[in-house]
Amino acid sequence: MLHGRLGLETARVPHADRHGLIFLDRGRLSVEDGCLTFDCAGGGMTPAGRYGLPYQAVSLVLIGPGSSVSHDALRLLARHGVGLAAFGEDGVRFYTAMPLLPDFSHLARAQARFWADDRRGRPLVARRMYALRLGEVLPHKDIAVLRGIEGARMKEVYRIAADRAGIRWHGRRYDRANPSAADLPNQALNHAASAVEAAAAIAVAATATIPQLGFIHEDSGQSFVLDIADLVRDTVTIPCAFKAASLAHKRPDQTVERLTRRLVGERLRRDQVIPRLIDHIKTILADPAAAEDDRPLYKQRAGKKEGVDGDDGHRDA
Repeated sequence: MLHGRLGLETARVPHADRHGLIFLDRGRLSVEDGCLTFDCAGGGMTPAGRYGLPYQAVSLVLIGPGSSVSHDALRLLARHGVGLAAFGEDGVRFYTAMPLLPDFSHLARAQARFWADDRRGRPLVARRMYALRLGEVLPHKDIAVLRGIEGARMKEVYRIAADRAGIRWHGRRYDRANPSAADLPNQALNHAASAVEAAAAIAVAATATIPQLGFIHEDSGQSFVLDIADLVRDTVTIPCAFKAASLAHKRPDQTVERLTRRLVGERLRRDQVIPRLIDHIKTILADPAAAEDDRPLYKQRAGKKEGVDGDDGHRDA
């Protein structure tokens, strides 16, 4: 055992007792005397300085722009079951991650059970997702009916958000082959959706759930990530996108992509969106025995429409 490991070489703290995520940027992650160390230059999310990191008490280390990682740091993180992910500025991109290899599998097993049960399990999780988004438990169990209700309500959310941002809205249009051909609000929505999907991917990685097993989205290899991202579409994605489209007219020196990513990043940090998404994942995959009456799970959401309440929290400055 190397000097300085203090008897922790074989220690393994259960993930349930760890503190979750730690964000680092603009520095070097390395090992010194057996201890994980981050030397930060400052200028980003992390203040300048040298930090000794309690890696045994963390589930996932998130490395931001301007950072490097030593081979010894990777070895130490892997030895203690700590995941490492690379993220973009403010957490609006999710580039890569080594296997988390958690010491629990209950969420993934619950997800697989729900997903495999076409008759009851999959509709149940879909209804929970819509309840979190819409603030009420819908009585319908047919996924096509739920999608129709959600689609109609989202049209109204788009209209209200556009009115409050002071922009013209002609409907959601997206040409996958030529995304830049869309009007400014639709371009902003595309960029905001990508940014929020990165946050959802972090939440899925942190909970060791299965990205491919979605309940509303089905075909994508990131179906569950898209499901989770949609949980904050009306509270984060749409308000930030329309705000960016409005600002783009006033700031021709900045691209709509940059404005959108910045606004989404501010919202992710300010509202602790990633921890919220992690909690949502735990809620929607809760034990089926608790599913007879899900109304208490969504009291916090009912009547609270963040991002469409007239104050999106962003300043024009």
